Amino acid sequence: MLTNEILKAVAGYTANMQKAVTFVLQTGEHSKRAELVAFLTDISKQSEHIQLEERDMDGLLRSPISFLMQADGVDTGIRFSGIPSGHEFNSLILAILHASGTPLKLDDSVKNIIAGVEENLHFEVFISLSCHNCPDVVQSLNQFALLNPNISTEMIDGGHYQALIKERDIQGVPSVYLNGELFANGKVDTAQLIDKLIQRAPPAALSSSDQASLALQDVTIIGGGPAGASAAIYSARKGLKVTLVADRIGGQLKDTMGIENFISVSKTTGPELSGALQSHMNEYDITFKEYLKVTEVEGGDIKTVTLSSGEKIFTKTLIIATGANWRELGVPGEKENVGNGVAYCPHCDGPFFKGKDVAVIGGGNSGIEAALDLAGMVKSVNVFEFMPDLKADQILVDKAMAKPNITIHKNVATKEITATNGKVSAIEYIDRATDTEHSLKLDGIFVQIGLIPNSVFLGDLVEKTRFGEVVINEKCQTSESGIFACGDVTTVPYKQIIISMGEGSKASLASFEYLMTEGDRLEELFYSENTEKMAIAS
Repeated sequence: MLTNEILKAVAGYTANMQKAVTFVLQTGEHSKRAELVAFLTDISKQSEHIQLEERDMDGLLRSPISFLMQADGVDTGIRFSGIPSGHEFNSLILAILHASGTPLKLDDSVKNIIAGVEENLHFEVFISLSCHNCPDVVQSLNQFALLNPNISTEMIDGGHYQALIKERDIQGVPSVYLNGELFANGKVDTAQLIDKLIQRAPPAALSSSDQASLALQDVTIIGGGPAGASAAIYSARKGLKVTLVADRIGGQLKDTMGIENFISVSKTTGPELSGALQSHMNEYDITFKEYLKVTEVEGGDIKTVTLSSGEKIFTKTLIIATGANWRELGVPGEKENVGNGVAYCPHCDGPFFKGKDVAVIGGGNSGIEAALDLAGMVKSVNVFEFMPDLKADQILVDKAMAKPNITIHKNVATKEITATNGKVSAIEYIDRATDTEHSLKLDGIFVQIGLIPNSVFLGDLVEKTRFGEVVINEKCQTSESGIFACGDVTTVPYKQIIISMGEGSKASLASFEYLMTEGDRLEELFYSENTEKMAIAS
């Protein structure tokens, strides 16, 4: 299962472990147990600090293919039920390293939120080994467990626990349960998990001394996608004090699997490109506030950005690069059935519909790409496009038309998504040309109708279109002095990765130009007139 090359890499990763890590495997019989034992044995042989023990844990572990991790003999709260290979192999290796003393790459404010939870929390994360988003959730909750002894978490490979999957009627991953109740379903990320924890246990108000580490910033960037990363790199290269706030580095990009139009790179994926963005930014002196959201922005000469952690950032300029999220249909049955047949990520949830009938809503590039991706695993794909013609590139349309199991419906409007026994069973739609209603039986629906700008948090601070896009000029300037915007959140047409990167660099250069004339004045203003902010920033 593990090649010599992989094992050699594991040996290198674990060479500097500071604590002994023990895999404690539940005793018993299971058809996959021998495979799991061989898997864990191979890993344990790569370091004298890793051991494998088999014990009867008296109900603490789920099955004979479940194991927990101890660090220096102490339970870390981390459990795995199944064989963490595939996309989850990194989750296991990171758990070993973090449990053995490798520092967690979490902001101090995030650590404080997690460490402050007093309630006993047990998470169950249902995953599939082919899921691209699942490892982020597993790895985040593993870190939560390491930060707080009141928290434990278990990765559960649904493929080995079909009875449990059926009992809980799980149709999408990751599905996260907390103390036996559904906590998060479908596409979920670390920031959403932290948000839910904050709602469950709000952090205490931060004192001035708690916030003293971050001085007045030259540039604060909100958003960590291609536009935000580009703006951060360009700003840091100018020698400016730069902070980047993002709920996740990569943003919507992380959900894109196939990228073949990023000039000079013939083929890559969203996760790969997101990792490259992070690595590039790490080469510069940039302060990251990851997994946090902005709850309020105040304008004025000095802008104030309030985070979900309670922290406040004071900055001379602000660059909005918050991108956009999947647009929802807004029809009956959509929200009610998310995770029960309604999905937004074909790469994540497509495998759950193998051999079944599904629909894709949307005839743009994303919709046709999703249909082509799904066609290889499902029984049939019906594409529904509201307009009389498809908006996708012709090369994609030609590929879809050539697939015998793809049917395209144009000039139709989705009316309702119906469910039977808690699962999607049909789509109701209207033929706009004849105004007749139709019903099509199916098992799943993938919504691919575009993006909606993430600009609500700005309120009326800057001018926006009726669609929520931030209005900018040719220099990415908004209607508010010192506030710039770039990427998919703005009025710039053609929502493309490479365009967002260019817009991010342009916004950075424009903010630098602004600071050349206003920076010294703003610095003096901040430290001479605002004693409260001066106390926080000094």
